Amino acid sequence: MTVNTVKPAQGAKARATAQSAAPEKDFASKSVPRHLARGAIGFGLIISSIGLVPVAGPATLLAAPLALIAFRGCPTCWMVGLAQTISRGRLERQCVDGVCTLTKAHPAAKAADEPTADINVPAASR
Repeated sequence: MTVNTVKPAQGAKARATAQSAAPEKDFASKSVPRHLARGAIGFGLIISSIGLVPVAGPATLLAAPLALIAFRGCPTCWMVGLAQTISRGRLERQCVDGVCTLTKAHPAAKAADEPTADINVPAASR
């Protein structure tokens, strides 16, 4: 029986490479009101589909999966998107040598309307 071992230095480099190569998920909307409207539609569909079961029968539960379209996944995905929508343009992530930090965006970059999304693009895809 053989046991595979990985040296700590190699393991850390492999994890950093794997993390930087993973695609970023973006659940944000173009504006906060638009995102809140999507949430209202999604939560409304879930609540009404469950609430109408005693009145209209179990067929109303078929409306619940439509909420997944409004949420772009699940309610947690919607909440992550809300945080991304609110912080868009205010926060910036910088990764150096596999260590990522979250800092306030520079006012000069915001004033010049430079997109900060290119920071999140892995170097391999540039």
